[in-house]
Amino acid sequence: MKCKIVSDSSSNLLHFSGVPYATVPLKIITKEKEYVDDAALDVSLMMRELRTVKGRTGTSCPNVLEWKEAMGDAEAVFAVTITGNLSGAYAAAVQAATELLEEYPEKRICVLNSLSTGPEMQLIIEKLAALIFAGLSFDEIETQIRAYMKRTHLIFCLQSLTNLARNGRVNPVVAKVAGVLGIRVVGVASAEGTLELLHKPRGGVKALDTILDVMAKNGYCGGAVRVAHCQNEVAANSLAERIKARFGAADITVVPTTALCSFYAEDGGLMVGYES
Repeated sequence: MKCKIVSDSSSNLLHFSGVPYATVPLKIITKEKEYVDDAALDVSLMMRELRTVKGRTGTSCPNVLEWKEAMGDAEAVFAVTITGNLSGAYAAAVQAATELLEEYPEKRICVLNSLSTGPEMQLIIEKLAALIFAGLSFDEIETQIRAYMKRTHLIFCLQSLTNLARNGRVNPVVAKVAGVLGIRVVGVASAEGTLELLHKPRGGVKALDTILDVMAKNGYCGGAVRVAHCQNEVAANSLAERIKARFGAADITVVPTTALCSFYAEDGGLMVGYES
């Protein structure tokens, strides 16, 4: 049975080689313009334009039709979505799977709520690809990927909480205080798939040290790490080197955030997916 992986664009993986793969785009919406999170979008330009936007900005998840089109005519599909507690993407993917299975009951479709976003989704997608490449059955892949997801985590470090506050993800008072004091905010994706703010270190170096401390506390000891950054490659690479210095050789890659993660991470933000 030939398997396909589908994810929404919050994974930051708009392309993936080795197995059939597709993404469905989320959107960033302002009063004047809509930004589609796909390969054609200039994310740096979007971020510059958003700095001058007045009034409300928001995001929109992929609809059911977009998920169905991405799942296409594949015999078997594994769909990976941003946390269902912060987006309707998971619900839309489940509905798309339900409709496709009613039309084509011979298909196999598994929709995975990552309870996270960004680089943790990247780890899940990479693991799925490895399991598919190994020739496992659909049921074996589903069993193993669900077990694997219990060992993956997300930690983030943000310099600004403006867009998270505007969209009800964090308390506006917390966001304002962080901006006034110039502090970073380090947080995690909770077990329930919500954002949990943990620490407020001052300065970039202290923030990187805090990330390492949280990773160690959560059981990290040298597994795979995926770092996504919003226009902050220097800090991302510095974090990668600090991880290697503290924990030894590790499988670490650094990627830029695409539109959705850039919108919420904002300039300078870091997102880290890792295995425990």
